[in-house]
Amino acid sequence: MSGFNVQLQLAGVLEWMSQQMAGCGGKTAVIGISGGKDSSTVAAMAVAAYGRDHVYGVLMPDGIQPDIDYSQALVEHLQIPHCTCNIHDAVAGVLSQLEQAGLTPSRQTVVNLPSRIRMATLYAVAQSVEGGIVLNTSNLSEDWVGYCTIYGDSAGAFSPLGMYTTEEVIALGRALGLPERFLIKPPSDGLTGLTDGQEIKVLTLQEYEAAMKNAAELGAKQGSSEGFLDAMTGKGDKK
Repeated sequence: MSGFNVQLQLAGVLEWMSQQMAGCGGKTAVIGISGGKDSSTVAAMAVAAYGRDHVYGVLMPDGIQPDIDYSQALVEHLQIPHCTCNIHDAVAGVLSQLEQAGLTPSRQTVVNLPSRIRMATLYAVAQSVEGGIVLNTSNLSEDWVGYCTIYGDSAGAFSPLGMYTTEEVIALGRALGLPERFLIKPPSDGLTGLTDGQEIKVLTLQEYEAAMKNAAELGAKQGSSEGFLDAMTGKGDKK
């Protein structure tokens, strides 16, 4: 993270966020809150850019979620309006209908469906508050390795963290005054019971990040990083 000027970056991204919101004609940033570094940092950025009255947090457990207290603590810390929408019945309903149709839900279906229902929920909330705009909370490290769900956590009007690695996100969160507990919480989708590192299986996000930086340097020399992307990314869904 050498050469990363966190104050300069923060000032720039907050100005960019204000421009993006104005361009969307929106008034309220709607954010899915997990209590981890990404959603916490995006929520804190939104408060800094728009004011807490123009940020709406949505907690979306799937049934009983052991770490939901992080989400609750984050919205209380930022003092933002929020609601809890439990997606369990919606997920179970779709899976039940598939089985009734004679289809056996695959592991990919079971893993990715909740993420898509969460995003549908965020858009339902956004269209139910004044000028609601859904913000994406993925970071650059996750995007590079393809750790996302198409039409799920990859969606959103714009992505404040889309150009920042995991280490840079943590630096931004600290600059915004977030308590350390939200920045060091092991990243998890809150659905499978596994951390992101366990889901990815082979490498941690930090190890992928190192590989990403090496590939970027190699790509700059060779004019392309397609080989790295082909080797490291999937087809746009969590496996």
